[in-house]
Amino acid sequence: MTALAILGAPQRYIQGPDALDQLGTVTREHGRKPFVVADDIVEKLLGGRLAKNLAEAGCDAVTGRFSGEITRPEIERLAGMCRAAACDAVIGIGGGKTIDAAKFVKLTLGLPIVVAPSVASNDAPTSRVIVVYDQHHAIAEILTLPANPEVVLVDTAVIARAPARFFAAGIGDALSKKFEAEQGARGGALNLFKGRPTATAVAMGAMCYDAIRRHGLPAMDAVRRGQVTEDLERTVEATILLSGLSFESGGLSAAHAMTRGLTACAGTRDALHGEMVSFGLMVQLVLEGRDDAFLADLRGFCRAVGLPVSLAGLGLEKPAAEDFRLMAERSMTAAYIKFMTVPVDAQRLEAAIVRADALGRLLA
Repeated sequence: MTALAILGAPQRYIQGPDALDQLGTVTREHGRKPFVVADDIVEKLLGGRLAKNLAEAGCDAVTGRFSGEITRPEIERLAGMCRAAACDAVIGIGGGKTIDAAKFVKLTLGLPIVVAPSVASNDAPTSRVIVVYDQHHAIAEILTLPANPEVVLVDTAVIARAPARFFAAGIGDALSKKFEAEQGARGGALNLFKGRPTATAVAMGAMCYDAIRRHGLPAMDAVRRGQVTEDLERTVEATILLSGLSFESGGLSAAHAMTRGLTACAGTRDALHGEMVSFGLMVQLVLEGRDDAFLADLRGFCRAVGLPVSLAGLGLEKPAAEDFRLMAERSMTAAYIKFMTVPVDAQRLEAAIVRADALGRLLA
């Protein structure tokens, strides 16, 4: 029997300057004693403001400080703290790893969650996916929530003041969604809900790409000035909302499969997820057989945004033959690597990585 088409999404998405002022109100709709997952940086920058806002809404919040790396021991520690405090809701405030740690607490205890990203570095806020790493910073496992977050609260004034590198990484993560969703839909793949991609999800991937190409560069300028502009608003909506909906309901492909291989290389340890995805997209487009002019145009855009276009930009200045082989073999372990309309095996993937890297180095 043909699989049903399925689209999933958060119950509510709220975006704009000072949206965090709504945190207490929306949290109070789901619980009286929230467990707040935040790292040291977020606690220092926003802790006092958030505590006051939650208290004024009648919430008796408990804070669980996130260490910064989402490993099994760390997320189980946070879930244990939440259980011991008898909290009835979860709030995740911070970057993608902090949000995923909060989502694990939700998964473990079955609590509602409010997600408030402090950076727009990826689309973790809207999704059900939880990426867990090992002690070597390699992806160890991927978990999924039974449903998307109850509330996603995006304060663009906070995001505008975050480091520009994070904003660029969000653009890198989102750029691939059009191409990955199209590959999955054409190849008959199932999305992350185990259903067929809807036409809406594929269209959102295209909308995401178009918005980024139109608004991304002026939005980067706005971030460097710490200002909220219409270009920034449109880019944030693309990198968090459209990107998240597209990848879960449209599907992933080779660009994201490449993160398995790239995180397996010690030299990429300091690279952000979106930076790796942007290079992974170049590899996917080589596999697809895209023409040189198209590849050059996209590389030029990525370079202008501040995204790496070669392995050197990810920390692998002089990759050896074994590095290329390791990347290809590890990337082939991702289930969605097969969601391509062209045949892909480790040898073809390795050749595509070598060519994408060589093309990117021409811009150096």
